[in-house]
Amino acid sequence: MSRREFITLLGGAAAWPLAARAQQPTQKMLRVGTAQVLPRNRPQWLSFEQKLREQGYVEGSNLVIEYIDVDDRPESHREALRELVRRRADVIVAAGVELALQSALREAGDTPIVMIAIDYDPLAKGYIKNLARPGGNVTGLVALQIELTRKRLQILKDAVPNMRGVTVYWDRFSVDQWQVVQDVAAPLGVPLHGIELRDPPYDYETPFTKTPPELRGAMIALSSAVMFPDRFRIAELAIKYKAASMAVFREYTQAGCLFSYGPSLPGMFSRAADYVARIGKGAKPADMPVEQPTKFDFMINLKTAKALGVTIPPGILAIADEVIE
Repeated sequence: MSRREFITLLGGAAAWPLAARAQQPTQKMLRVGTAQVLPRNRPQWLSFEQKLREQGYVEGSNLVIEYIDVDDRPESHREALRELVRRRADVIVAAGVELALQSALREAGDTPIVMIAIDYDPLAKGYIKNLARPGGNVTGLVALQIELTRKRLQILKDAVPNMRGVTVYWDRFSVDQWQVVQDVAAPLGVPLHGIELRDPPYDYETPFTKTPPELRGAMIALSSAVMFPDRFRIAELAIKYKAASMAVFREYTQAGCLFSYGPSLPGMFSRAADYVARIGKGAKPADMPVEQPTKFDFMINLKTAKALGVTIPPGILAIADEVIE
């Protein structure tokens, strides 16, 4: 073999790995779209992004996240969804309120939708056929707040046995929950006073001061995307008026509410990312069962209990998942 033939052969061999790499298929860019009332830096969304990274989707490499900020108006959500369609989102994440899923179904056509149904029951509302096989282009997770309402009221009654009644904050995003609270309160012998909140920013204090005194000893804030950012205000109000407060998520107790009982938001968003990743790899929403959280956190803020002058019964302390000292 001549020297020239050897160099030519060697050069061709060196090019083989490059040619092989060039022939390998590149992973399709996954575009995930969502319209959110809460900012992107919330722990639940950070958990969502972390899980996508664990699944091999890295923003700027093979992932684009189209995150559009919206308010609580229907037109805001619908406009955002139309924009996500224009940006050709491969998957829509409809998180939180029913309006998010309604807008996605109305504007996104047959684009796969991963819902994180926190404030409503998609099965009762007819958005899915059943949990095992939802059908259509929707799948995801549901918190089933309706079923948790009785448990919260029972805990509150057991923890504060001398309370004479409960004031309940509700809005248009928590109508179903308010109806259930009324249904379960009577058998438990708990008088209620409902405060409907209508125009954000909500005024929590004025209607509370007009509540009959015997119904101000305890307070429940139902699950609502509008109330969630106000959790510090709600906690401060409860402490100011010596009301034992019960809320839905641990973030409320961390903000100063006395109790919270509900699923982990970061956990639900993390699991939703698994759904998105599977759809990105070819799975069909209709074949993916809708999941319910299997773990619920009961939290107690003892600092708040001390400020209220409330002694938590040992039996209630014993079942708490976390106690804030």
